[in-house]
Amino acid sequence: MEKRAAGAKRATTGRAKKPKKKSGGFGRILLGFIIVVIVMLTGIGCGFLTASMNTKPNLVDDLLPASSSQIYDVNGNEIANIHAAENRVPVKLAQIPKDLQNAFVAVEDARFYEHAGIDPRGILRALWANISDRSVAEGGSTITQQLAKNAYLTQERTLRRKVQEMFLALQLEREYTKQEILEFYLNQIYFGQGAYGVQAAARTYFGKDVSELNLNECAMLAGIPKSPNYYSPFNNLAAAQARKAIVLEQMSKYHYIDDSKARELKKAELKLVQPKPPGGVTAASYFIDYVIQTLIERYGADAVYKEGLKIYTTIDMAMQRAAEEAMLDLPLYEETVNGIAQPQGALVAIDPHTGQIKAMVGGRGTDQFNRATMAERQPGSAFKPFVFAAALENKFSPATIIEDSPVRIDDWEPENYNRTFNGKVTLRTVAEYSLNVPTVKIAQKLGMDKPIYYAQEMGISTFVLDGPQNDRNLATSLGGMTRGVTPLELTSAYGTFANQGVHVEPVAILKVLDRNGKVLEQANPRQRSVISETSAAELTDMLQGVVVRGTGTGANIGRPAAGKTGTTSDYLDAWFVGYTPDLVAGVWVGCDDNTDLGGMTGGNLPATIWHDFMSAAVEEMPVRAFEGVSGSRGDTVLELREENRSRTPASDARGKERKPSPAPAPTRPNVHEGKTGNTGKPSPTGTTSETENKGKLEDIGTPEPTERGGRQPATTSPANPATPPAAPSMNDSMGKGKN
Repeated sequence: MEKRAAGAKRATTGRAKKPKKKSGGFGRILLGFIIVVIVMLTGIGCGFLTASMNTKPNLVDDLLPASSSQIYDVNGNEIANIHAAENRVPVKLAQIPKDLQNAFVAVEDARFYEHAGIDPRGILRALWANISDRSVAEGGSTITQQLAKNAYLTQERTLRRKVQEMFLALQLEREYTKQEILEFYLNQIYFGQGAYGVQAAARTYFGKDVSELNLNECAMLAGIPKSPNYYSPFNNLAAAQARKAIVLEQMSKYHYIDDSKARELKKAELKLVQPKPPGGVTAASYFIDYVIQTLIERYGADAVYKEGLKIYTTIDMAMQRAAEEAMLDLPLYEETVNGIAQPQGALVAIDPHTGQIKAMVGGRGTDQFNRATMAERQPGSAFKPFVFAAALENKFSPATIIEDSPVRIDDWEPENYNRTFNGKVTLRTVAEYSLNVPTVKIAQKLGMDKPIYYAQEMGISTFVLDGPQNDRNLATSLGGMTRGVTPLELTSAYGTFANQGVHVEPVAILKVLDRNGKVLEQANPRQRSVISETSAAELTDMLQGVVVRGTGTGANIGRPAAGKTGTTSDYLDAWFVGYTPDLVAGVWVGCDDNTDLGGMTGGNLPATIWHDFMSAAVEEMPVRAFEGVSGSRGDTVLELREENRSRTPASDARGKERKPSPAPAPTRPNVHEGKTGNTGKPSPTGTTSETENKGKLEDIGTPEPTERGGRQPATTSPANPATPPAAPSMNDSMGKGKN
């Protein structure tokens, strides 16, 4: 990587005295000053450009020598060698369909045939988009500039590299025709999956020569290079289809195809070939691919495949083998037309104290879609702990009584899994037996912004907070999210509970060195305190009950562990996410096409897989109790009353001590998974604000529904709020220990 050019010396001048009033005196001084500035800037620019020209690569043969990169596990053992050999088959422009040429021009550089290598109009457009925070389909760099960067320069983001890129673009335009430049570019660009150039990409994704591609396939390929990992149809078919739609829109905009054709192909399906694992890697293949694609996004494909990087990761191969072994328990219902076994599954294990990813399984078979990091699936009841965390942070306790009785919210009548009601139950019981109706009532009392806020602070990034379809409604309390959540983010969020309320961002890469041993990056994951140690301990205590006697008994590993089951409507997704004091793991099972699982719940197979993995993963770890948790307490009325009496009563608004009323005996529900099915998702208008339904604690049992057509107030937390929403008023009579 080239060294930065030396900075130019700054000229300094003293403050000028106020000139005497003479005819034209001020004008001459101003003109002189402008000339000096112009001369200085010109000199600096010429020096900068000269330095760039003097160090420019030779357009023919001045290329960096290729060197393979190595990936190491957490113990320093090499687990993969990323070969420098490229999957590239150059073809002539005449062999490339005109539709593919037009697609690239439309989406990458609409004025390609008009500019001389640099497009000032495109630069200004991109600059304006950045300033105004808008998104545009075209970028500021031309195709010629991208060719110069990809072929001859590093991915270094510096002013000097940009000057070199522009200089080389101008040189390329002088020496070659537009057709030659486009041919060079289409044979140079990276398409993901180790494929360089359009011919290799056509064979990789469609199993055919580039000359045989139809318009639908051309539009898909043209969209991939913007982000080869994210837009690869093997990795993220939904994102690839969305990107294809943008390409078609651009082609229509610039009159390469008509509007009707663009509309027709936007949702047209593609027949993809069976993907192959990268470099023959089998063990930890999903994790290795995740690391590779992360680095490609940061440094470019050439850096990863050619520049001899040494990549030190967090993977623990003993845990990884245990994870892969546990996932062998997945049944086989069917295979897709592409040979992908169904159902699929994912498993992620993280050290909650460091954020280090210790194991990752993103599916079964050899496909490249990493369900652990890319599959956004409905969490079902696995979302409920965020509601419970919000409650504990806002004057609830595990002994708080909630009425499990029918409630109607607009046209929505939430139901429990077994379609029965249990009368007065404690928050602890709600968690252990995953009761839907009391959870909705808690969320209604708090306002949905609070659970969303805490979930966001714990790393959930997939909430939709604006628009007609958003997550600011009570169905979200049962895991009915607009987009869903990835297993990686949900598992990382649960790590907050294991880490005494502190969230540590997940990290897969500890350190990256270049071929000369220079450190390019070193992990320093962000940490933030989200909930109090007390709330984290109380929630963990409640979730221990899930494993000991609730819906997750199948996950009991004979040592302190806490977790939560999750099952979505119509049995489309099944989850178990749980943790010990030193390790958190999440398991998801579901079908890629959202076919039902035939009655499978989170307490069945996911809990079993979690049990098998964790039993092996923590075998060598000492048995430890959770800090601040004395052990899971029973749920008998006596114990709950004793718990209430042990707490100090709160004072009312007049400063007088209020005595808690006796706790009615809660009903012990039958043990069923708290499936969110048959609940129906309310409209965004079916929510209540946190200011509604104030009063006595009993009010939480039968909250007043909003008026039909009413809307939740717009005073909601932003996507990344700085502070949590305000707690409910003390007048709610919901202080800890209150019944």
